[in-house]
Amino acid sequence: MTSSALPNPLGIHALVWAGDTSRESVDLAVRGTAEAGFDLLELSLHDLDNLDLGHARDALAAAGIQVACSRGLAFDADVSSDDAEVVARGERLLAASLDATVALGGGIFTGALYSALGKYGRPVTARGRANAVTVIRGLARQAAAQGVNLGLEVCNRYETNVVNTAREALRLADDIGEDNVLVHLDTYHMNIEEDDLIRPVLEVGERLGYVHVGENHRGFLGSGHLNLTGFFHALADIGYQGPVTFESFSSAVVAPGLSNDLAIWRDLWTDGAALAGHARRYLETALAVSGAR
Repeated sequence: MTSSALPNPLGIHALVWAGDTSRESVDLAVRGTAEAGFDLLELSLHDLDNLDLGHARDALAAAGIQVACSRGLAFDADVSSDDAEVVARGERLLAASLDATVALGGGIFTGALYSALGKYGRPVTARGRANAVTVIRGLARQAAAQGVNLGLEVCNRYETNVVNTAREALRLADDIGEDNVLVHLDTYHMNIEEDDLIRPVLEVGERLGYVHVGENHRGFLGSGHLNLTGFFHALADIGYQGPVTFESFSSAVVAPGLSNDLAIWRDLWTDGAALAGHARRYLETALAVSGAR
C-alpha cells in the first residue's frame, strides 16, 4: 500500500507493533508502518535507555517514514511536583528526550510533558503548576532552536491532574508563552473529559499541533461509540494539516509494566497488522469524506 498524500501525514503509534525500542522492535515497527501505508511512526521514549538512536534514524530514513516522539513522566521525575529534586530529575529526562527527538530527525515532541502519567491523589498545587510552566518554557526554547515543536497532550483525570481539557491546555500554553508549544488532542481522552469531540477542536484552532485518534475502549476504530465523523469534520473546519496518528494498546504487545500503567485489563486485539491496516483505511476515508484531504 502506498503512503497517503499530504496535507495530513497519517501516523501510527509504535506500541501497536512492539512493547520496547530494541533494534529488533524498531525494525518491526518501521516495517509494519511502511507495509500498512502510514507516513509517520510515533515512538514512545519510555524505553529511551534501550533505543539505538542511530539505528532507528537510519531505519526510518530507509523506509521513508517520518517520526514523532512522545513520553510521559514518572512520579519520581514529575515536573509538576513541589519537590525541587523531583522537578530537576524530570527536567533532565525531558531534555534527554528532546535530544533523542532531534537525533531521530523528528519535528515534534509531545505527550504529558507537564506531569507524571498516572492517577494523582490530590489536585495540582499552584507551586507545582508553576514548576511545570518554568520547565516547559525552558524546554520549548531549546526545542525552538532545533526546529522542534512541543505538544501538550490533553489526558484524562486518571492519568494527570494538570491538563484534562483543551481549555486547560490552552491556558497552560499561554502561561508558557512560547510559539512552538502546541496542543495535542486525543479522542480517547476527550471522550472522558470534554462535552463533545467538536467544540474543543474549534476552540484550539490553529494552535492544534498533533492528533491522536483512538476509540473509547482503544480497540478497532468504528467499533466504539465515539462521534469520529464530527471530530474529522471539525478538523476540516479549522484547516488542520498536521499529523493524525492512530493509537491503541494491547497487553499482547505492550510490556507488562507499561501495560499496567495504561490500565490495559482486557485485550481488544492481538494482531497488530490487522488493526493497523484497518486503521489506515479508516483514517484515509474519514479525512476524505470530511473534506480535509
